[in-house]
Amino acid sequence: MCGIAYQAVGYYYRYPDYAALTVVTSEAVLFVIIASMISYFIEKIRLGETRYRSIFEHSQLGIALFGRTDFIISQTNTRFLSMLDYSPEEVIGKPFLSLCLTSRDKERFLEKIGKSDATENFETRLATKSGAGYWVNLSWNRVDDATISCTAVNINGRKIAEKLNNDNMMKYSQLTENSPNGILLIQHDSIRFSNPSFSGLTGYGKNELAGKNLADFVDPRDKDEFIEFAKHWSEHKPVHGEKEIRFMTKNGDVRLAALTANSILHLEKPATMINIVDISEKQRLSDKIHEDNERRRGIIVTVAHELRTPLQPILGYLNLLISDPEGFGIVEDTKKILERCLVSVDRERQIINQMLDLSVLDSGKLQLSYSTFQLEPLVKSLLDTGGYLTKAEVTVDIPESVTMTADKDRIYSVIDSLLSNAVSYSKPPRKINIHYSSETDDLYHHISVKDNGIGIEQNAISSIFEPFQLADSAKLSRRYDRIGLSLSIAKKVVQMHSGDISVNSAVNTGSTFTINLPKEMKNAS
Repeated sequence: MCGIAYQAVGYYYRYPDYAALTVVTSEAVLFVIIASMISYFIEKIRLGETRYRSIFEHSQLGIALFGRTDFIISQTNTRFLSMLDYSPEEVIGKPFLSLCLTSRDKERFLEKIGKSDATENFETRLATKSGAGYWVNLSWNRVDDATISCTAVNINGRKIAEKLNNDNMMKYSQLTENSPNGILLIQHDSIRFSNPSFSGLTGYGKNELAGKNLADFVDPRDKDEFIEFAKHWSEHKPVHGEKEIRFMTKNGDVRLAALTANSILHLEKPATMINIVDISEKQRLSDKIHEDNERRRGIIVTVAHELRTPLQPILGYLNLLISDPEGFGIVEDTKKILERCLVSVDRERQIINQMLDLSVLDSGKLQLSYSTFQLEPLVKSLLDTGGYLTKAEVTVDIPESVTMTADKDRIYSVIDSLLSNAVSYSKPPRKINIHYSSETDDLYHHISVKDNGIGIEQNAISSIFEPFQLADSAKLSRRYDRIGLSLSIAKKVVQMHSGDISVNSAVNTGSTFTINLPKEMKNAS
């Protein structure tokens, strides 16, 4: 356009004789110039408006224009409407304040916009069409004297996540604060959190524990063991099982606690949660029980020895008298009386020996002597020696090839005890079956002794292996002449072999006791 103007001025000076024409022509040219300039600026404005509208409509931010004094919304983009689920007709012409969720949100908005026409990062809640709260981050500034342009960033998801996290933290805090167990949060070898139970255990307050190393409160006798245990969680390795550690309290006492550790994230960084159970009282009771058992064991051993000493000469004299009744002038009736006395005295001797065996087993001082032997010859020898074949019909179902590694004499006594019980509690005609079973891939030998006896009630099975316990002690101890030690001894021996004894029984039908022994003995030498 400037080029056209210069051409018109040049034409005027080159042709002065045509002044009138030139004037007319100049006015026309000037009109054309002005019209062209107007058209140019209109086009520029149109392009600018188009560009602005494109940005306005396609912005990822919600945008709303409202009056500076009355807050009436004059224009919004699609993003703003979609956030709150409104249509343009439902928003345009209404005050922006009507979108605030609560009266408190309105007050905060008015307070903020009253201070400045330009604001950034104002977090508040707007109301959706359904009336639900929607968190947004608002920023606004003045477009002109009458209009405010406001942008809204969606932060609803973040706020919901924060609320859930706060709720979870509140629940977690309530859980830990009221937990009877001590709970610690360890990060970078320092205590970040401790609950009241741990403070109660150690006597130290929460502020006294914060930032300290847990090792500072460990009894010096357990410090090396604790440091080794703590290496796992400090290196973020899995920690399995629990560890018993003694702690020094603030007043100098010692408390025993069981520790378990789990790896967690705290503030998005690795940390360790320690669960601490005070077992001091449990340990005290356990020590007392152990002391009582040792005292009881000592009494039993002393009494057993004292009883066994006078029995030896009685047994000797009775055997001597019975072996030569004529030489001692003993008549037949007297001999029968002496034989009954011998049986009773011998039974007393067996009871005393069982009491001594049980005491040795309880003390843990019994050493097993392992050897490899065939099972079938052992059982047949036991049947012959114990005279069981004359007392019951006994069948043996043991392959000749079966060999096992164990303490032969102890396993002999275990099978002997089960056979003795089977014969004693069976009903005539007594039928006893000794059976062996084990598959190729089975890790255990299974030796079963089955009888056709009186059976055991299910609620009594768990107690028959306890010392001096019988399935029905009030009747059976008198009727079957037993005191309930043999099964207890048998089970302890089998457990020393890393095995167990299982029972399957039905009242008035019979019982099956099964010895389960591992094929490979870890302690065998």
